[in-house]
Amino acid sequence: MPSPKARNSAGRSGSVPSPGGGNGRYEFIALNRTPPHLLQRQGSDPTSARLRASESPNRRRGSGSSTSSTGGQQLPEEDCMRLNPSFIEIALSSLLAIDLWLSKRLGVCACEDSSWGSVRPLMKLIEISGHGIPWLAGAAYCLYKSDSIAGQEVMLNLLMALVLDLVLVGVVKAAVRRRRPAHNQMDMFATFSVDRYSFPSGHATRAAMCARFLLAHLVLAAPLRVLVLLWASFVGFSRVLLGRHNVTDVVFGFFMGYWQYNLVEMLWLSPLMFQSMIGQLD
Repeated sequence: MPSPKARNSAGRSGSVPSPGGGNGRYEFIALNRTPPHLLQRQGSDPTSARLRASESPNRRRGSGSSTSSTGGQQLPEEDCMRLNPSFIEIALSSLLAIDLWLSKRLGVCACEDSSWGSVRPLMKLIEISGHGIPWLAGAAYCLYKSDSIAGQEVMLNLLMALVLDLVLVGVVKAAVRRRRPAHNQMDMFATFSVDRYSFPSGHATRAAMCARFLLAHLVLAAPLRVLVLLWASFVGFSRVLLGRHNVTDVVFGFFMGYWQYNLVEMLWLSPLMFQSMIGQLD
């Protein structure tokens, strides 16, 4: 029979006597081990089983990782800094930065308080001279008043070229959707829905196309030909001075207008062809 001293020391150390009892041997168990009769009771209780499963370390780690992956806000891909940008991306970003900086520096007539604010009325007059409405009205009037077949042919195709320019520029603007410069004042003459976008410059495309058209189909003296080229250049440059467009908008507009004239030459209409088309519609 074990002595009371041994029994007390065994109780303090967390040991329990073996079921045999009287052989003097003791089995030590961990203090955090659940007794067998409590295990049976917990196993029969479904609520406690679910609670133990939810409190398990693996479950907690899994829930923490899922929370961090789904609950945390994921940054958009365009907001993340790319560590290995390509050469084309670097070149385009640099070109865009230079374009915005140069356009802001050249917008000296953007408002009345600008450094060249006194020249703003003259720039707006040049702006109106390159607008589509005066050109459409003038071409239609000249077509109506023209008596010669050659004059009707030229005015008819100029009218078709102006309509084609409006359609192509509107499509490109709606596709690109580049906003106008921040220093622009929306006080333009007769604007439409797509005119809130800036790329490309419709004035620049129209000026380049009309300049090529007039130089190719009108017999003009040398001073007048120089004036036509100067007018087209001033129309494009005024777009930047007024803050309406960025530099790249105007440059691309000149190239687009130059190309549009080639398209007009491919689609050239004669008066007889136009009359036959009207007759087929009737």
